[in-house]
Amino acid sequence: MSVEPLETPEFEKLKLPEEGEKIRVVGGKLVVPNEPIIPFIEGDGIGPEIVRLAKKVVDTAVEVAYGGSRRIVWWEIYAGSKAVKKYGELLPKDTLNAIRYAIVAIKGPITTPVGGGYRSLNVAIRQKLDLYANIRPAKYIKGMPAPLKAAEKVDFVIFRENIEDLYAGIEWPYDSPEAKKIREFLKREFGIEIREDSGIGIKPISKFRTQRFVRKALNYAIEKNRRVVTLMHKGNIMKYTEGAFREWGYEVALTEFRDYIVTEDEVKTKYGGVVPEGKILFNDRIADNMLQQIITRPGEYDIIVCPNVNGDYISDEANALIGGIGIAPSANVGDYMAVFEPVHGTAPKYAGKDVANPTAEIRSAALMLDYIGWKEAAKLIESAVEKAISSGRVTQDIARHIPGLKPLKASEYTEVLIKIIKGEIE
Repeated sequence: MSVEPLETPEFEKLKLPEEGEKIRVVGGKLVVPNEPIIPFIEGDGIGPEIVRLAKKVVDTAVEVAYGGSRRIVWWEIYAGSKAVKKYGELLPKDTLNAIRYAIVAIKGPITTPVGGGYRSLNVAIRQKLDLYANIRPAKYIKGMPAPLKAAEKVDFVIFRENIEDLYAGIEWPYDSPEAKKIREFLKREFGIEIREDSGIGIKPISKFRTQRFVRKALNYAIEKNRRVVTLMHKGNIMKYTEGAFREWGYEVALTEFRDYIVTEDEVKTKYGGVVPEGKILFNDRIADNMLQQIITRPGEYDIIVCPNVNGDYISDEANALIGGIGIAPSANVGDYMAVFEPVHGTAPKYAGKDVANPTAEIRSAALMLDYIGWKEAAKLIESAVEKAISSGRVTQDIARHIPGLKPLKASEYTEVLIKIIKGEIE
């Protein structure tokens, strides 16, 4: 089921950069050269602007962190409107093969139509490359105008399963022959009657994909020294999909990670309500309860592990609580391959105006640097973002919520980050 990296791909219109080397997988780990080739997709709307600004920040951070001994060799690949101009299609095979070759890539937002039209290219990239874990950190940054009273307690990492659930895209219009056949089959075989004006969708959740996903979340928790892992589900209603997600998650935790985790019941019955030192608390919450718990009791949660749709809802809610998705990064990760992107969309009305906040793209790039092991450069970027925001040097989407604060253009904000990274300003 896993999509393997490519050693020697053939391209229709792409050419490999003349400089740089590819990232490789050796012994189950990434081996990153000093000059890795990193593909990037500009995307649509504000995508080209924010990707360009993010690359500038990354190049500066890498230069400062490693004194010129490392650099990224950027390689443009295509999806969305730019791909149509070059290839006549939205997501060419060249693009997927380039990511499989380079292992790691970054992208801007790509337009997804509502209702009709083509399905999400963002989802297509995740599914075609089997990038099954969508990782979305949500942590409060001092200075953000946040609606949550206890915003400083928000420090979540949301793991959203990327391949299954409703995002598998298995659905038919109400008036299609397929929907009619399914309605007739359900009535004939099971006595289930569905209205004739009903569209039909299928929600698959499998044991294999659930368990590899929960396994990745638990390994992440161990690596990053996180303290709580919570499964979010609606298993009380959808017993054989989300209920099974919960059961299969506990099975992985209790059989493969027994030395690392302790369950909520065990804390109550064996440890007097106190999590033992060095153990990760593993628990679960019903989805509707979880959505309000991160507002009323944010300090009790850490890593939240969800089926696809739940993960979409709670990650946007979590970022709204701390100021909005303009600063929200994400990573789509498989066994080895990874594509990094902002959580937000293309915001076409702001395209070309030098006002769109590039922070989510920049922080996604920082996640990418951390993923390839260039942690020093990643920390420089995160620190610069925190210093800029906490001192009120922000773009219009943040400044409009702070009376009397004059916003920076996106390019001006980026220059502030670069100067902070270089140590030229505080």
